[in-house]
Amino acid sequence: MDIRQVTSFDAVVAAGHLFDGPPREDATRAFLADDRHHLLIAYVDGTPAGFVSGVETIHPDKGVEMFLYELGVDEGFQRRGIGSALVARLIELAGDRGCTGVWTGTEKDNAAALATYRRAEAELDFDTVAVSWGF
Repeated sequence: MDIRQVTSFDAVVAAGHLFDGPPREDATRAFLADDRHHLLIAYVDGTPAGFVSGVETIHPDKGVEMFLYELGVDEGFQRRGIGSALVARLIELAGDRGCTGVWTGTEKDNAAALATYRRAEAELDFDTVAVSWGF
C-alpha cells in the first residue's frame, strides 16, 4: 500500500469511485488550492483503494485542529488495514502541521468506522449530538 497526498484534479478524478458521488470540478479545484485542505489516497498496486480528507480549522481559543472530514475504503479493499493506515497518516500530518488535535464524527452504529478510530486510540464521546443545516 502506498499513501499519497493528492494535489492534482486528475488524481482525484481517477479516484472518483471512492467518493459518495463524482468529484465536482469547481469544488475539487477549490479544495486542492487551499493548503489547509488535505486529501490522502491509498493505492494498492496502483489502484486507488481508499481516501481520507482533512480540513484544518482554527479558533481563537483552540488554535488549529484537524477535522477528519471523510474516510472511505473501496468495498473490495476493506478489512486490510487501509482505513487505519489513512487515519494514522492524517494524524501524523496534523502533528507535523502543528495542530492541537484531530476530531471527527460518525454514526453510533457505524461499527467499521468506530473500530478504525478505536485502533487509532481515539476518545469516543457518545453524548455528542451532530447538528446540521442543509441547503
